[in-house]
Amino acid sequence: MEDKEESVSVLTFIGAGQMASALTFPVRENGHEVRLVGTPLDREIIDELRRTDFHLNLKRTLPQGIKYYQVEEVEEALKGTDIVLNGVSSFGLDWFCDNMLPILPENAPLISVTKGMVDTEEGDLIPYPYVMEQRLPEGKKLDINAIGGPCTSYELADHDDSHVAFCGRNMETLKFLKKTFACSYYHVSLSTDIVGVECAVAMKNAYALGVTLAVGLAEKRDGKIGAVHYNSQAALFGQSVREMTKLISLIHGGAENIIFGAGDLYVTVFGGRTRKIGTLLGRGLTFKEAMDELSGVTLESIVIATRTARAVRALTKRGVVSPEDFPLLMHVDSIINEGAEVDIPWEKFTLTVNND
Repeated sequence: MEDKEESVSVLTFIGAGQMASALTFPVRENGHEVRLVGTPLDREIIDELRRTDFHLNLKRTLPQGIKYYQVEEVEEALKGTDIVLNGVSSFGLDWFCDNMLPILPENAPLISVTKGMVDTEEGDLIPYPYVMEQRLPEGKKLDINAIGGPCTSYELADHDDSHVAFCGRNMETLKFLKKTFACSYYHVSLSTDIVGVECAVAMKNAYALGVTLAVGLAEKRDGKIGAVHYNSQAALFGQSVREMTKLISLIHGGAENIIFGAGDLYVTVFGGRTRKIGTLLGRGLTFKEAMDELSGVTLESIVIATRTARAVRALTKRGVVSPEDFPLLMHVDSIINEGAEVDIPWEKFTLTVNND
């Protein structure tokens, strides 16, 4: 590992999505070799990149010198690689586990941009790096790491300053990964707290939906698309951070990692499909109507809100928590899964604190 730190590394990125593709910028600018492999859904993207280096979805020209591969060529792309990056979306995790984990070289650490977590019957929240470990073929070992934090792909590609966390079990591996990826605009903290980092940035999806309800409520109140009321958004943002902090503590994650969840929440509130559905719900559409307007797309925020609320109910049965500790989360869940109307439980957010 020490010898490799002083030389050019070979990185194989699996998945030509926007974030994985944006990460080619710091890596190539640091002088490393990049091999970008498309999934079965990325064929047109890879074909165009081979012709022009232009990414059809990211709408950016990628750095020169990247080698592009279709999924059938993945084993060729993995030959001699030093680092593998999992660049699939959360909805591609099963595909990655079933098709890629068995063929990845054990001597190359894996780092994943795939954010998410699953819940157990006991109310535990398991981050995706642990899920991938559980789904390794019997006897196989991989050093699995992940990236979490506020970073949008197009701004990263445009060299906007971003601060993220790399998390994993082995600090020496994390230092090697940081040396490979970090640059003047891509700033990297390191943490062995996988649960704290990854669950914080996953659960922000549920709370971004909660915050953006205020956008739709403002539009409904003023009768004007684009109307905003920052007081209500800020209040919901603050309540989100409070509830996320409690959840991180419950799953034994480090409190310091709330900065990555809160930062990611801030980014998500300002754009994307989660903002759209939260806005539509705030305007008064039912969940079904909002999903129909978005053409039935699958949203990470819906999945994460459902899983997190289900975990809270499981912990409630065990006497660990009360749903009253998470009023915003449970209201979002009731909108999604019970057809409830938007009715922000403002008074449940208020506290009386006596330090005497």
